[in-house]
Amino acid sequence: MAAESRATAHWSGSLFEGSGNVEVQSGATGELPVTWEGRTERPPGSTSPEELIAAAHAACLSMALSGALAKAGTPAETLDVSATGSFEKTDAGFRITKMHLDVTGSIPGMGAEDFEQAVTAAKDGCPVSNALKNNVTISVSASLS
Repeated sequence: MAAESRATAHWSGSLFEGSGNVEVQSGATGELPVTWEGRTERPPGSTSPEELIAAAHAACLSMALSGALAKAGTPAETLDVSATGSFEKTDAGFRITKMHLDVTGSIPGMGAEDFEQAVTAAKDGCPVSNALKNNVTISVSASLS
């Protein structure tokens, strides 16, 4: 059986002057405001679809990497992942063009080269990476703390 996730959005008004909100079914975040200004100028207090995708990607990669490291016998003490998505106007219209994942980990007994390989493999196996693949350029950087 597939695990299903649900979120809802409500919007009022035009694209540039209107506003809306998104909410995840779990209630974990409460209602989050969205506006065009919030999407393009990033003021505090609102989110965007791109920020939510970045959050999902960071969480997914941290989980995929944690699982792979444990399976390989080198469990992580900590993993910190930040994701930065680029929302740009292209010839084809507005697009999410890039996603960069910056990963820092504390993994006893693991060298930097092995960690970089593990991060790249986790990125390639992460379900969110696979959902974005062939549409968004995905890059990673990895460092040990």
